[in-house]
Amino acid sequence: MLKTNNFDILFIGTALVDSIIKGFNPNPISVSGYRAKSSSLNVGGEAVNGSMAAAKLGEKVAILCSLGNDVAGSMVTKELLENGVDCSCIIKSPNHPTPITTMFVRDDGSRQSITNTSHSYNFHPEQYVDFLNDTKAIVLGSLFRAPFDDHEVIKSVVSFAHEKGIIVFADTKLPNFKKINLKDISESLPMIDYITPNEDEGRYFSGEDEPEKMADVFLNMGVRNVIIKLGSKGCFFKNKDTSIYLPSYDINAVDATGAGDNFLAGFVSEIIHGCDIKKALIFANACGAICSTAVGAGTALRNREQVENFIDSFK
Repeated sequence: MLKTNNFDILFIGTALVDSIIKGFNPNPISVSGYRAKSSSLNVGGEAVNGSMAAAKLGEKVAILCSLGNDVAGSMVTKELLENGVDCSCIIKSPNHPTPITTMFVRDDGSRQSITNTSHSYNFHPEQYVDFLNDTKAIVLGSLFRAPFDDHEVIKSVVSFAHEKGIIVFADTKLPNFKKINLKDISESLPMIDYITPNEDEGRYFSGEDEPEKMADVFLNMGVRNVIIKLGSKGCFFKNKDTSIYLPSYDINAVDATGAGDNFLAGFVSEIIHGCDIKKALIFANACGAICSTAVGAGTALRNREQVENFIDSFK
């Protein structure tokens, strides 16, 4: 089925609901009771977080994901629509529930998560590559997690995009249900324009400890541009021609959930409009920082003007 949408960006990946527990006290108050400072429900998943952020920045955005016919799926769809994301490419699955992740957020904004088998369902986006027609860029969120924990799935999607001249951005995650590494996807790596692991992921996949050496591993395997997200330390960019290190913004971080997704949305938004790399990284850094100032991946970022004002406030 040929589908023409003229999107700026199509985000592809997992959609879910995050149950965020902040300030969890591991000391029980009773035999089976615990306390936390707060808890909340927020829509999440890399593709959801990124698509909503990019839509807020003024891009024409769609999401290709799978949702169950359940309350969680309805919650995700409602939030996407309210934030201006086109939901016409969502695949509804009657047999697989929408994943729900439990997040334990520490006072410094760092977090740990609990997933379950519903997160491993692969909805086979390679069966819907026609949705990519007339799209400027696609964002894979994320490599090494379902649905992009299967080399043939990855290869089919990035090959189609590469042949169409679509810019391919790929975030990464540490493997959970399937063990997969860079060698397993070596055929696909040269068709990825930008890859954006965080420091832990970069270390895991490259076997290196220094951001520049991490980037070199990805570059030597064919990826064209590498961004190592360094959290509170900023970010590091490298391609065959240049290296750029940018420090982070000095902010009061509340919750880092989705900060990397907001970072990537900001970066993609700038790149597809021809912005140079350094300015795009500055803008992306600001998007990630703003996200970290409130609980939930889609809470703090509002619009492009907010990001520009934020950047100006640090000049």
